[in-house]
Amino acid sequence: MARPLPPLNALRAFEAAARHLSFTKAAAELSVTPAAISHQIKALEALLGVSLFHRLPRALRLTDAGQAALPTLSQAFEMMSQGVEQIRAHSESGLLTISVSPAFGAMWLVPRLERFRARHPEIETRIDGTDRRVDLTRGDADVALRYGPGGYEGVRVDRLFGQVNTPVCSPALLKGARPLHRPEDLRHHTLLHIVWKDAEASWRMWLLAAGLPEIDPTRGPHFTQENMAVQAALDGQGVALVGDILAADHLAAGRLARPFAPHLSTPLSFAYYLLSAKDNAEQPKVTAFRNWLLEEARVARPEADEEA
Repeated sequence: MARPLPPLNALRAFEAAARHLSFTKAAAELSVTPAAISHQIKALEALLGVSLFHRLPRALRLTDAGQAALPTLSQAFEMMSQGVEQIRAHSESGLLTISVSPAFGAMWLVPRLERFRARHPEIETRIDGTDRRVDLTRGDADVALRYGPGGYEGVRVDRLFGQVNTPVCSPALLKGARPLHRPEDLRHHTLLHIVWKDAEASWRMWLLAAGLPEIDPTRGPHFTQENMAVQAALDGQGVALVGDILAADHLAAGRLARPFAPHLSTPLSFAYYLLSAKDNAEQPKVTAFRNWLLEEARVARPEADEEA
């Protein structure tokens, strides 16, 4: 077993004093007093059982032991400095890795990302589209955007906004042989399902709340990603039940329509959150992204602050 090293501060004091052959210059370099340097070196000599300096009336001279140790210690501290700089370079790197679910990334984040790039051209972004759990503390990503009930532990959490579950469809379905105007008209149209959604966001719960238990809530194709269901709705294949935030751009552009009155849209208990490792939460690139994203969230849902 290797013997324990002396205190790092004592070794640093010796290395600086040995390079300068001056306690005063070493103290200035390390931002301490000359007395502190002298005390650290005396403690080191006592611990090692060897003199490191010849203390002359107006000068210092290294002993043989001190002279032998100086090159190795200087090299060691230089290597440590280089290691710290590498850590800083990594943490301050302009590359920001964002973990986000494919649907939210494609439908909401990516269409807005150019505004972030315009504001912060020095920050390059890498979008990791995944729903898997990532370990932010181990550097799997710098930040993660997740949809869930909250209660995330061990990370900084910023709530973005909740969603309202709303039926959407192509405007073409609002007219034709069987126009879609009232909930009961759904019996003539295909239901588009998202298989990961929990019970409160399902067609079964929506139809029950609308007083239509006789309509089969399971018929129609099932999709594993929300954006695929939305694409099917855009193509006129049926009616999708989706979060209004994800469909907002399509609704604003008129590519999708809400066929029913607003009161038939139901708030969901889950919300979108920005997660970042506590140790990295104040990195400039993470702070820049957080501030921009919270601004975008307030634009998307002005009442988001009241929801939080």
